[in-house]
Amino acid sequence: MARATPEIPNASMADIAFLLLTFFLVTTTINNDRGLSIGLPPPPDPNQDVEVKMQEKNIFKIQVNSTDALLIEGEPMEDVSGLKDMIKKFVTNKGVDPASSESPEKAIVSFKTDRGTSHKRFVEILDIVQGAYYDIYAEQAGVTNKEFREAASALADPEKKAIYERGKKDIPMNISIAEPTKVGN
Repeated sequence: MARATPEIPNASMADIAFLLLTFFLVTTTINNDRGLSIGLPPPPDPNQDVEVKMQEKNIFKIQVNSTDALLIEGEPMEDVSGLKDMIKKFVTNKGVDPASSESPEKAIVSFKTDRGTSHKRFVEILDIVQGAYYDIYAEQAGVTNKEFREAASALADPEKKAIYERGKKDIPMNISIAEPTKVGN
């Protein structure tokens, strides 16, 4: 007589696999660190027609065309290494240079691109502009840029929150990103 081969009961294996799969799908978090962290302005009030008048001297103009060529205050610029210092000088002018911004509160960095501007160039210039502000904040707080950025990402810690608030005091990050023009590609 032939011997019967023993079988492992596997009727509930599919149920167990389904439960494990469901458990891991529900409990797993996926960090999404993609994109730019830019604070958007509140939506405009449709009942209110407000036209804001700005003095030209309070606006630092950066323009990038479809070939990624850069214009700073109407002048072509090839090397962007000095751009951060130009922005810092403009924002922290406090009325010293009559042709520059009156105060950090009124200083606005205007960034305008063309539809054909590459993403790489857009992010490069935006990083420089934000980096200039972070340098100003770090200087004002009396810490390094890296320490200020760490403080900005850990606001639950009272000590780091104090550094962050001391750095940003009276200097808003006024960056105006204009809608791209349709001249390029």
